[in-house]
Amino acid sequence: MVYFGEYRGKIDKQGRVVIPSKLRELIKKDGSNNVYITKGIEKCLFVFTEKIFEEQGEKINDLSFTKGNPRIFTRFFYSGSYKEKIDGQGRILIPSKLIEYAEIKENIVIIGAGKRIEIWDEKNWENFYNQHFSFYGEISEKIFE
Repeated sequence: MVYFGEYRGKIDKQGRVVIPSKLRELIKKDGSNNVYITKGIEKCLFVFTEKIFEEQGEKINDLSFTKGNPRIFTRFFYSGSYKEKIDGQGRILIPSKLIEYAEIKENIVIIGAGKRIEIWDEKNWENFYNQHFSFYGEISEKIFE
């Protein structure tokens, strides 16, 4: 399953976000209406299906807990993870701690990012995009060498 595209939306006062229908269809194909939401990198949120979250968990659990960086990453990843169900209107509830972490105000951007979905505050996404897009070609050359 590959998630792709960029979608604009809003978070409501209760902390709910509508997952775009194209992304919901892909989530359902993965076998569940449940998703895991966790702290992402660069002030965004990662959204995983149950299947992908379990796959990521296996990789994380294989890291050595005796080494500092893997131990720290594991703590932050799991302590910031929440299981949520997509409701009948296609919404998920974003816990307030995650809203605060990602600095989400009202306008959001939801992007497909391969095996995961990311949720960004609109201004943070625009800043990130504008800061890094000029390096896109250079980065692609390095990772596809």
